[in-house]
Amino acid sequence: MGRAVIAALADLVLPRTCAGCGIPGPMLCPGCAALLARPCTAAPRRVPWGFPPTAAAGAYAGRVRPVVIEFKERGRVELAAPLGAALALAVAAVVSAVPGPRRSVALVPVPSSRAALRSRGRDHVRELAARAVTELCAAGIPATEARLLARRGRVRDSAGLSTAQRRANLAGSFARAAGAIAPPGALLVLVDDVVTTGATLTEAAAALASGLPPGSPPLLAAVVATTPRTPPDGPSRPDLQVVRQRVQIVRRGPLDRLSGQVNRD
Repeated sequence: MGRAVIAALADLVLPRTCAGCGIPGPMLCPGCAALLARPCTAAPRRVPWGFPPTAAAGAYAGRVRPVVIEFKERGRVELAAPLGAALALAVAAVVSAVPGPRRSVALVPVPSSRAALRSRGRDHVRELAARAVTELCAAGIPATEARLLARRGRVRDSAGLSTAQRRANLAGSFARAAGAIAPPGALLVLVDDVVTTGATLTEAAAALASGLPPGSPPLLAAVVATTPRTPPDGPSRPDLQVVRQRVQIVRRGPLDRLSGQVNRD
């Protein structure tokens, strides 16, 4: 039995609603999908030292927030498709900002803690990375997934912790995965679902950089959504440029070849 038939039968029993606004229809309505088609710089309010140049597909606010939560915490795995497409858009934005000839891209998922894996029964970031790789390759951007990081030790739940407390909590919690080798010449892009304080990406980037030879390309990062520093419904900032380990907003060409599943508004 085909997937389309199975999906149609499932809709008869459990009608679908948009994960963002709750209206009956597709898992992500066009209006909510458009909120994840606004590539922008992802910079915490207080940028930690060592935070990598990072792009996001949208703001972690309003209708985007429940979409991420439904996928991450409530098991709506079908949302991996539109969220993976959004992540691919963010990856394309940050890599297109690196000067010089175009390189292949290696997506490095930020590994979840053992407790989170037990609780969810899955690695949601790897699911997003796999979808993003498919989207990037379809758009003509050579991409692979590189599982170069591993978690070590235990960390507390970061909910309610300040930026400094999160950094202290995560210190030393990432390490290079045993036997993992970075694809030669590829741009390494850390990928995660959301960035808030930047503590996780900063610690992951430090662990990843520790095994790279001198003169390697800059480490980059991309996320589905970022905690907004400006009102989430403000004007879109579609284009980025990496300059001296920071992301600046500049005018560049549109990223229209990426995924029809996430539409621009």
